[in-house]
Amino acid sequence: MSLVSQTESPGSGTSALRRTGFSLGSNCGDRLAYLERACDELAELFGDLRLSRVYETQPVGCPPNSPNFLNACVEVLAAEDPEEILEQVLRIEKKLGRTRNGEYGEPRTCDIDLLYCGEEERRSERLILPHPRIAKRRFVLQPLCDIDPGLKLPGLNGTVADLLAQLPENGEYVRPFDL
Repeated sequence: MSLVSQTESPGSGTSALRRTGFSLGSNCGDRLAYLERACDELAELFGDLRLSRVYETQPVGCPPNSPNFLNACVEVLAAEDPEEILEQVLRIEKKLGRTRNGEYGEPRTCDIDLLYCGEEERRSERLILPHPRIAKRRFVLQPLCDIDPGLKLPGLNGTVADLLAQLPENGEYVRPFDL
């Protein structure tokens, strides 16, 4: 399945719309409301969203006694450069109260990770695509399978369903969250 489609853009000729995926997470405050607000902000920027279910997950790589997360994935069609998309995402996080105090994995109101942008593979100081830990994160792969289990990402072997099936059982839970 191709991650790119061609569309006409008024005044600019043909521009590529790329399937672009995000992982959303929250483990502070009204977690579900933060995910909903993040989706609203993404929809305002990109239009239609493809949404996964919401999952409750235990913190991975976070300080001890961190609260559980709610996680979901969202896919949009975007023509913007990935670095521009990253800037937009950082603005949304800030708008939703995300602070960065320098501690890796610190609790957060809203975390939005850019996972992929079409067939693009990128390594810059600010951005690596596809996301460098996507194939190791059950809390990302499970919701991505809700959107498209057959999704293949550049530089990775197999579909997201294959990658999920290959993850070792380590006691990490990813449970559907009842809305």
